[in-house]
Amino acid sequence: MSNAGIDQLLRFSWETQPEAWHLVCDITEEACRQNAFARQLAGRMSRESGTRLVDWTDHVVLPAGSRQTGRLETVGYVKQPERPEAIYRHPGGVFPAILVEAGAGTEIVLKVDSVADFAAVHRISSPIEGEPLNLYRKLRVSTDNGVTLSVAERHGHRGFSVPTLAPADAVRRLHHGEAFRSRPREFITDAQGFSNTETLIDAALADGLSPAVACDLFFAAEREFWMRRNRAAQVQYARQQRIGMGWANHDHHTYRCSRDNFVRLIAIWEKLGLHARERFYAGAEAGWGAQVMEQPDTGIITFNDVDLSPDELVSDFAHEPLAPRAGLGTVGLWCALHGDSFLQAGMHHLECQFDFDALREQLESEHAVRVMKPFTDFPHLRQAFTEGERWQVAPARIDRLLKAGLISAEQAEQFQANGAIGSHLENLERNDGFKGFNQTGVSEIITATDPRLHLTA
Repeated sequence: MSNAGIDQLLRFSWETQPEAWHLVCDITEEACRQNAFARQLAGRMSRESGTRLVDWTDHVVLPAGSRQTGRLETVGYVKQPERPEAIYRHPGGVFPAILVEAGAGTEIVLKVDSVADFAAVHRISSPIEGEPLNLYRKLRVSTDNGVTLSVAERHGHRGFSVPTLAPADAVRRLHHGEAFRSRPREFITDAQGFSNTETLIDAALADGLSPAVACDLFFAAEREFWMRRNRAAQVQYARQQRIGMGWANHDHHTYRCSRDNFVRLIAIWEKLGLHARERFYAGAEAGWGAQVMEQPDTGIITFNDVDLSPDELVSDFAHEPLAPRAGLGTVGLWCALHGDSFLQAGMHHLECQFDFDALREQLESEHAVRVMKPFTDFPHLRQAFTEGERWQVAPARIDRLLKAGLISAEQAEQFQANGAIGSHLENLERNDGFKGFNQTGVSEIITATDPRLHLTA
């Protein structure tokens, strides 16, 4: 591996942060004890959506001088120079921001897709801070025993104050959001498809949308497209929307990409403000690699899979074109059958933060959605796919693969008759603030979801 590759892996060697995790859990649990609405909502989250209130927490406000504020820096929180009030963020894990304000009471602010949806579901008539289509909107839900519960929605806005909204800005967001939602995905060549979508993104940026705002709009459209093709996603979204939360618990979006298109995919993500994080190198045992990317102002994370050969592990495969190769690994075959995630197929899976055991039990017993065997089962990280959604495969794609000798006649017949495994929802539970992934486990699930292993329905 090159020095650059080693440096990147060492830079993103995530570790558990148990002290910070215990502090955040203490704060949210105390808030639930003091605030009846928060306590009841946490119970509904667990029973009705298989989620935990702590995973929905966007930020916390603590009064200056409280017992928790003295622990912030000792557990790894770092004060930020963002505004006069004290803002603390934790760079080492998945944690909410914490604001310390003189004269304030404790406030827990949960993230939701839409504060208006939350208000409608819970019949809350309090005024919403921020006009419709603002980049940041907030709703104070309940104050009880000095503890306030609020919800907030964000659209590429990192701060904690409601920005000024010009009507023209709202119209621009609507216009480009619709363009992303309705973008064509079928083209004669993939190059045309990538160019068409890149033109849409360039138009949004040229029209004054920041990369963060464009990123927020783009991935909202991507989740919508993926959800239309996956029953488990539809079931779980309905469960989360019954309590007014939407997909705001998303952890990362996974894209499978053919070797020819990988460098261009990464370049488009960079245009939307995503930065490279850790790489994954499974090498000879699984024949794949992945580049993780993150957009710091939106919290959008992408996990980008591609077939790789062992001798390519020393290169920067996210930015250096990959040469053609004869065979297809799991990722390459999936793309050949369904199209790249960026185009025809849509995301391979969305991974959200859940109560791992509760979600599995509820999906299987109440909705007949089977959850596969966990491919990661550590105290700090648990992961499992729902059973793959089976998609029909276009006959022309099967014919091309058969003529190229990339699948057998029997496989072609089975794909024609039964389709092939398409997308999943991923059940993930993070503890101790762990921000990374399990490379061995991911390698196992990549192999386990190879379409050639699931020929029959």
